[in-house]
Amino acid sequence: MTAENWIPEDHYRSAADAVRAKLTRKPTIGLILGSGLGPLVDEIEDADVIPYEDIPNWPHSTVMGHAGRLVSGELEGQDVLAMQGRAHFYEGYTMQQVALPVRVMRLLGINTLIVTNAAGGLNASYDAGDIMVIEDHLFLPGMAGIHPLRGPNIDAFGPRFSIHTSTYNPALRKLAQRVAEANDITLRQGIYVSISGPTFETPAEVRMLRSWGGDAVGMSTAPEVLTAYHAGMRVLGFSSITNISLDDTEAKDEVSHESVLELGKQIVPRLATIIRGVLREMPPYDPSQVENPPEHA
Repeated sequence: MTAENWIPEDHYRSAADAVRAKLTRKPTIGLILGSGLGPLVDEIEDADVIPYEDIPNWPHSTVMGHAGRLVSGELEGQDVLAMQGRAHFYEGYTMQQVALPVRVMRLLGINTLIVTNAAGGLNASYDAGDIMVIEDHLFLPGMAGIHPLRGPNIDAFGPRFSIHTSTYNPALRKLAQRVAEANDITLRQGIYVSISGPTFETPAEVRMLRSWGGDAVGMSTAPEVLTAYHAGMRVLGFSSITNISLDDTEAKDEVSHESVLELGKQIVPRLATIIRGVLREMPPYDPSQVENPPEHA
């Protein structure tokens, strides 16, 4: 990537200005909804709807199941801003472009991010249809240098080097578990492996990722999460296990994007219940509990 590919600070700010001009609320909680999970947005009340096409510099999703719009309103007494669909690295965007919406959210005053994705199950004890709260992740493209924070650091968003020991907020993870138990919903907890895609993993890759400690694998999430945490946001992440990753070249089962979307629809009611419960009991944001509090920006 050459220097002209870096996203300048004014691009983030112009996008934030365009969104702010269309909002009637001041959201503090952001939602990024993955494949098949867009219907959660239908539960947002008194909604302002902004198509991605109306936001300068904003990446547009080209994937089936991603509606491509921002929706702001009230959900369980919280002012939220939801991304109904996301952009992916495999669509041809840079990691910086994939993560641009998170920095725009930060400029709009959002201090907590809830992110969801559709993922394949690596853990042999998982079943298709399970929900996993993300404890941590393995970001394979990032470890190889394809990283959303690569390039000139914009100090307004966070420091040059950030420590990511508790990227996924422990208190919010515990809250999600309590909500799931109260509603008799099984909630797994595990490690999400983020790859670039767009191909599903080969059986050899599935075995390798499992041996590395991965419980679920997908093609998103880590770039947005790292960018959010870098900017001082609390993060809570969920994976919908929409298929079990195949680890045998003789396997007769097949995985398709259409089947991922179909099972995702079945998971939505349970995931919506958990997210609603988390929002209902969301503790106040405490700047002392994050690495880079929003006042930094």
